[in-house]
Amino acid sequence: MFEDHQIKGMIFDCYGTLIDINTDEQSRDTHDMLSKWLQYHGVKIDPDLLKETYFDKVKAKMKASGEKCPEIKIEEIFAEICEENSIWDINSLNLGIEASRVFRSASLRRLEIFQQSVAVIVKHFYMPMCVVSNGQRVFSEQELRFLGLYDHFDFVIFSSDMGYKKPDHRLFKHALERLELEPHEVLSLGDTIENDVIPPQELGMKAMHIKDAWKLLS
Repeated sequence: MFEDHQIKGMIFDCYGTLIDINTDEQSRDTHDMLSKWLQYHGVKIDPDLLKETYFDKVKAKMKASGEKCPEIKIEEIFAEICEENSIWDINSLNLGIEASRVFRSASLRRLEIFQQSVAVIVKHFYMPMCVVSNGQRVFSEQELRFLGLYDHFDFVIFSSDMGYKKPDHRLFKHALERLELEPHEVLSLGDTIENDVIPPQELGMKAMHIKDAWKLLS
């Protein structure tokens, strides 16, 4: 067990830690809604083909990355789909961004804050804090902002910006550099042992499951 006074900075996971979320990317309804939205933006693609193409492109992009824990930028996937299925001139890059957000909203079933985690943040507001998330900045940043969480942190690192995701140690190394703290001075909090506890511990940081933090730190 660590002593609270030894900690000078905190790293939070996002989903399952700060945000309670449920999405369904596999649902045909999700892809049907996006398909219908796209038809008003010059892209014609059947919902079933959209779903198949999306997951095929994600799989291919990850396989080609060469990373052990590969990550994509979802807006690039949708930009390709839009470009390949456009029926008039479009700005595929901008449309890929907007399509990503429509896809997320169509898949969303629940989006709420874990108030217990907010209590931990409020109690330790005096120390630097950041978020290290296996998330897509194109919509994850908006979710943090919408829920009023984004400005509580000094910075947020999303895996989509890096091209790799947790449990890759580099995400935590990057956070440590920006926090300007020694590993033993930082506590990592998250809901996944293999992503949020073991990797930071292997770097010399302290770490615990978020539910333990709710009991001990709020």
